[in-house]
Amino acid sequence: MSIKEKQIQVLDLTIDVVKKDIKNMHLAVYPPTGRIRIATPKDLNDEAIRLFAISKIRWIKKHQKNFYEQLRETSREYIDGESHYFDGKRYLLRVIERYGKPELKIKNKTYIELHVSPKATIAAKEKVFNEWYRDHLKEIVPDILKIWEEKTGLNCEHWDIKKMRTKWGSCNIEKRKILLNLELAKKPRHCLEYVIVHELMHFFERNHNDNFRSLLDKFMPNWKTYKRELDDLPVAY
Repeated sequence: MSIKEKQIQVLDLTIDVVKKDIKNMHLAVYPPTGRIRIATPKDLNDEAIRLFAISKIRWIKKHQKNFYEQLRETSREYIDGESHYFDGKRYLLRVIERYGKPELKIKNKTYIELHVSPKATIAAKEKVFNEWYRDHLKEIVPDILKIWEEKTGLNCEHWDIKKMRTKWGSCNIEKRKILLNLELAKKPRHCLEYVIVHELMHFFERNHNDNFRSLLDKFMPNWKTYKRELDDLPVAY
């Protein structure tokens, strides 16, 4: 599928426009920033796209407002007593300064201990956390993916983890590949599972249309509850 990207301005909104080999326009507003994206047929002119966007202004503003009001984690400083999330649970951080290989440990189901050099910077501490989160997802995703491949009859050829600002996941249908947001390591397991199922459904249906939603209803009846929970949870700073 050929893709051409550009931006247009509609009133006070900046909209990303992606032209594809499709028949209908598709509008999306992405968390956490409220970025707006319209996918359109390749031969559609800018005026038609603007008119479509104007007709959806109320819907766009409503969704952006929800994202702006969503809870945000404060900027992480990686100091004693700071809250951190892992696998859907909140922990307090204990920083233990020592020389040697940095590591993270969960203690008494209450604390995350960060063992790190006294000279470690905030960036270095963040890297330790990110590697820990990545290792956690690498450990649990294969089993979740296998369960849902068997349930749906679908096959995911590749999957990977990426730190993303506006999406919980994405997929490449042609390559049968799924990308998962590193932030999902912080969220409850069923929220991660929902994102995996969501992306798998795109192998059946490319667009977020009625058919796509009916597929989610079929394979994961509680998906709307999981989606709301995920959208209501704190997002990264």
